[in-house]
Amino acid sequence: MTADVAVDLISHALKLIMLIVAVLIAPGMIVGLLMGIFQAATQINEQTLSFLPRLLVTLLAIALAGHWLFNALMDFCVEVFRRAPTLVG
Repeated sequence: MTADVAVDLISHALKLIMLIVAVLIAPGMIVGLLMGIFQAATQINEQTLSFLPRLLVTLLAIALAGHWLFNALMDFCVEVFRRAPTLVG
């Protein structure tokens, strides 16, 4: 395995990880921010008020983007196995 192949493989893996995390975490962060602003404006300090909407939005993001995320991971795994002879030597 040459250094170029290793760097390309790791770079592709890190990009895929960042994309998956962004798809799953970003909606929850946005809803958490909106709920924090709402709680600060109304002075309601109930923990479930901020937790439950973030949980539901994260589950909705998994439900909507799950098929695409699975396909992206599957494509990456297929590519790694396809490139296995070049990775060994």
